[in-house]
Amino acid sequence: MPLTSELTLASSPRAAADARRWVADICRRLDREDLVECAELGVSELVANALIHARSPYKVRVRGTASHPRIEVADGSTSPPVPPAPVTGDDLDLLLTFGRGLGIVAQCAAAWGATIEDDGKIVWFEPAAEMHESADAAWVVDHQDRTAPEPRSEAALEVRLLSVDIPLYQSLARQYAELRRELRLLSLSHQSDYPLAGDLTSMFASFERQFPDTFYSQVNGAAAQGAPRVDLTFPMVREASPIFVTMTEMFDVADAFCRAERLLSLARTADQRAFHNWLLGELIGQLAGGDAHPWGGAATADHSASQVG
Repeated sequence: MPLTSELTLASSPRAAADARRWVADICRRLDREDLVECAELGVSELVANALIHARSPYKVRVRGTASHPRIEVADGSTSPPVPPAPVTGDDLDLLLTFGRGLGIVAQCAAAWGATIEDDGKIVWFEPAAEMHESADAAWVVDHQDRTAPEPRSEAALEVRLLSVDIPLYQSLARQYAELRRELRLLSLSHQSDYPLAGDLTSMFASFERQFPDTFYSQVNGAAAQGAPRVDLTFPMVREASPIFVTMTEMFDVADAFCRAERLLSLARTADQRAFHNWLLGELIGQLAGGDAHPWGGAATADHSASQVG
């Protein structure tokens, strides 16, 4: 089982036990035996909380890095969790006996929080080496808001992306969103340990600003209609080209980090990478005055990628 896999949970009393065994195994494979106890207790409470207060699908993931692993429980509810009231040492025995949901999670965590998405939420915690007497670990709530696009200039060119594969684009967008969130959380929680995370977060935001609203509206419209392919036309400035060249390299570096498990996130699949290289290659080529070439698979991606150099 790769470290970047996820566990889908059934809505049953066995769910918490399944999650405990799974995260304990991951911690041991990361050589983090010291985190097992808090990881098991924290994930049990998060899974129980999701089953009681949220709705399916329920999934457990391990993300972050080997040095700072993060356990995540995803569910289908967009309602944010309610942070617990402070817990004193006098209450600890009672809490360990009866449990208190997120209060227990906070006691097991070095940091914890939630990400609210369009179709659900992710509640996460970084397991501590030992349980705290009080529930005062840092609490972070962030939203997956899209970066506002740059204002369009009169000098913008019309770019055409032909025969865009909508299901493949959507799968790539999900992978990108997870990588983007990973960098954001590392920059929020561990800026001193991962100083590049903040710089990369800013770089990703600059990349996103180059895409106008019309790009997303056309993609979303095609997806809503169930179209397998769509031709896109939208304005873009020539100055965006160096950003796309840099990001092409950055996405390959991120894949290498994921495959080496320096980041416990999912690298792009071969199909996603080929499609991504085609898309970025088309943008770079057309902003330099080249013609549009429709997506036709890996061979088309190789042609577009040659324009990057």
